[in-house]
Amino acid sequence: MSTPMKRIGIDVGGTNTDAALLDGSKVLAAVKTFTTADVTSGVRTALKELVAKAGPAAEGVTAVMIGTTHYTNAVVERRNLGRAAAIRVSLPASASLKPFCDWPADLAAQVVGGVHLVHGGHEYDGRELVPMDEAEVAAAARAIRAAGVNAVAISATFSPLTAACEERAAEIVRNEHPDCHVTLSSALGRIGLLERENVALMNASLIDLARETTQAFVDAVAASGLNARLYITQNDGTVALAEAAREYPVFSFASGPTNSMRGAALLAGIENAMVCDVGGTTADIGCLVNGFPREANNVVEVGGVRTLFRMPDLLSIAVGGGTIIGSDPITVGPRSVGYRLGQEALVFGGSTVTSTDIAVASGLIDLGDRSKVAHLDPAFVKAALAKIHETVAESVDRMKTDATEVPLLAVGGGAMLIPDRIPGISEVVHVEHSNVANAVGAAIAQISGETDRIYRDVERDEAIAMARAEAVESAARAGADPATIKVIDVEDLPLSYLPGKAIRTRVRVVGEAAALAPEAAE
Repeated sequence: MSTPMKRIGIDVGGTNTDAALLDGSKVLAAVKTFTTADVTSGVRTALKELVAKAGPAAEGVTAVMIGTTHYTNAVVERRNLGRAAAIRVSLPASASLKPFCDWPADLAAQVVGGVHLVHGGHEYDGRELVPMDEAEVAAAARAIRAAGVNAVAISATFSPLTAACEERAAEIVRNEHPDCHVTLSSALGRIGLLERENVALMNASLIDLARETTQAFVDAVAASGLNARLYITQNDGTVALAEAAREYPVFSFASGPTNSMRGAALLAGIENAMVCDVGGTTADIGCLVNGFPREANNVVEVGGVRTLFRMPDLLSIAVGGGTIIGSDPITVGPRSVGYRLGQEALVFGGSTVTSTDIAVASGLIDLGDRSKVAHLDPAFVKAALAKIHETVAESVDRMKTDATEVPLLAVGGGAMLIPDRIPGISEVVHVEHSNVANAVGAAIAQISGETDRIYRDVERDEAIAMARAEAVESAARAGADPATIKVIDVEDLPLSYLPGKAIRTRVRVVGEAAALAPEAAE
């Protein structure tokens, strides 16, 4: 028989840092602490409190899974970003829209470390546009080195079809500039040159922060005394080993809401439902399909930059425990007190009216000092709560894809703000440990592999089989136990505009981490 594995999940949100200890699917202990300005000390505190609370139950923990908003916040708040250079292999095509052309001016001012267009790339059918000019690539690498820029993103036309140009350009850059970190767009994005290039550039700008943050997490786990491997959660509800995740920080952008959705599915025992995760700063609404969040197939903006890569289909609204409530007229957000909730909310002795104060005054939750909100006009409290409920209901309806009534899983520390009845929702399910669903979701995360590419001159079944094999190999390289890997999503689209038989095939697989697989514990 297999023995359940003990794991700790940690999720760092804008307001709270949550931690949960799981034995298999059973929650043994959980804690909620305030996020700190430097993030890392908050993780240390959460780990310390969780281990103390769990006592002997914390013995035998084999893995710590951490989800963080650190990288998203860096882009949104325009801080801790490094300079990144762009090399695009595309001339004579695509010269009119250069790298960074659609970035917000304030973000581009921090990140742009040079733009270099060189000859090469491929056509939509896999043929060479023109042979790649290796001398131009080498000259670009020397210019980047001379400018003191140590991160570069390389993109090429139709590189998801064939990455030969990007891979060869990377070799040349590393030869000319050995200290440079290279990000290939083909490893991150999908068809769509600008969006794929944007993701690569964003990744390159976050590399120094990712390495620093990952090392801080490693140190925090070591300081806890746990003999456990560290994993970082990803956008699709899976994890990657810390040493792999630090090379691709963009894959952790939306890991927080994704963790909450995965945790909600486990805690409620429901794999197909809508989920509303109300945190301290925002509420994130998504759809669970077979226990995993539905993926976005359209352009996703991050910090004002258009991207198209592996991201969950989410709607974030300004409704959270720290959301500031205005009185004349009544407004809900968009500003929030964030991690300062414990100092600024009325019930904690502050002077700002927040959603938490409205919830306490309405009798939805007993938190802080209720006498601090006794002076609020009951009519104002009722109207503010009604506006919160209306905002949530409208947003849930926007995320539904049909009129079928489905359950809604209410999770997060602010789940009490979700109305009990919502049009189009069969029931609102409040689950045990819902306030730390994000940490629970992090703890149960698996390792994934994905393939999204175009296959030519093959039948549909053969293309899917080839894509599946590549996805399985990708998951195994990332640390998944091959014996546990299973397919969770298959999409195929015939491409009639390409000569011959062409089909775009996307396959996602997941598996248990090799060191944590049930077989390892037998």
